[in-house]
Amino acid sequence: MTYHETLDYLYQQLPMYQRIGKAAYKADLQSTIDLMKLLDAPEKGFKSIHVAGTNGKGSTSHLVASIFQEAGYKTGLYTSPHLIDFRERIKINGEMIPEERVTQFVESKKAAFSEMDLSFFEWSVGLAFDYFRSESVDIAIVEVGMGGRLDSTNVLNPELSIITNIGSDHSQYLGDTVGKIAQEKAGIIKKNVPVVIGRSQRETEGIFRKISLHQDAPIIFADHHFPDEFPRSPLKGNYQKENFQTTLVAAQHLKQQGWNLTEEHISNGFENVVKNTNLRGRWETLQESPKVICDVAHNVEGLTIIMDQLQAMPRHELHLVLGFVNDKNVSDILTLIPKDAILYLCEPSIPRALRIDKLVQLASDCDLKHTSYNDVASAVDAAQSASVAQDVIFVGGSTFVVADLLSTK
Repeated sequence: MTYHETLDYLYQQLPMYQRIGKAAYKADLQSTIDLMKLLDAPEKGFKSIHVAGTNGKGSTSHLVASIFQEAGYKTGLYTSPHLIDFRERIKINGEMIPEERVTQFVESKKAAFSEMDLSFFEWSVGLAFDYFRSESVDIAIVEVGMGGRLDSTNVLNPELSIITNIGSDHSQYLGDTVGKIAQEKAGIIKKNVPVVIGRSQRETEGIFRKISLHQDAPIIFADHHFPDEFPRSPLKGNYQKENFQTTLVAAQHLKQQGWNLTEEHISNGFENVVKNTNLRGRWETLQESPKVICDVAHNVEGLTIIMDQLQAMPRHELHLVLGFVNDKNVSDILTLIPKDAILYLCEPSIPRALRIDKLVQLASDCDLKHTSYNDVASAVDAAQSASVAQDVIFVGGSTFVVADLLSTK
């Protein structure tokens, strides 16, 4: 198999949540437990930090990984979804897993895995954990895919657990209240393993305290600690302040556990996070005149902050290129759109995309003036053509809109 044939197999033959949604979601860890046994327990072959949360877990994971890289540790990083290349999910010291390692793993495991009915995500977790063990990483930063308690990554026994915040995303899978969602994400809290909570929330704080007490897990609420200032960072989204605070508190706790993380390592980790880990799609400026910004924020909580930041920017006209997937509460998101924005609606290139005719109807129901396009590239081209140098163009609404954009750059 070539690398592209390998990817075709993974994408087309295996259930993949990012592509098909609920049909790929397993509310059960048994397949992952069986997978780890078959691979001879790779999750026990490296130290880890486990990161969950509704928003910010990707940025926080990259920041923590960057700090460890600056400290000289061989650092694994597992995140999802990817934007352009599947291998973005699995990195060591910022370098993606080699294509031949992906192909070799799939070819060697296809026969054994064929009876297990594994999801795409379970395959990727098995590959990542096997790779981290075989490469003898000092530490791996592992981002939860969705939820926590039943996520395939939750076979780890980490050095530290991090839960960034709790919102109402994925409520059809995790629960219809913030409290129920918190219960699911709190499932990553392990016996005697410290946990850092990024945001204390009235609906969730008691849940986290109860579960951590039951697990004898020391609990730290990051927003109870206010630094005088944050280190410099290329991450300019206003929402990053919460992730910065969470990361700083996590790093300080890891220092107390004996990890050699100096203030210089932390500062350099913040400043060099993009260079060290190749993080993309977080308030990323792609062009200056007119200014083109993209961001993967994709729920009400995240996009509320994005729209506020866009409104505060000095500009002439604001152009919004937006598309969504079909399991988000798009009607609520559309109420956030500034009335003076020029709106370009589009459809990301995945099966889970919210179809453009449905999105147009939702926008009309909200009395939003708009034009519509069948793909992201056409919508961005239209926004560019209609803009002058002093305008701002924002591209987002879904990770997959940003993925389509970046794949053309």
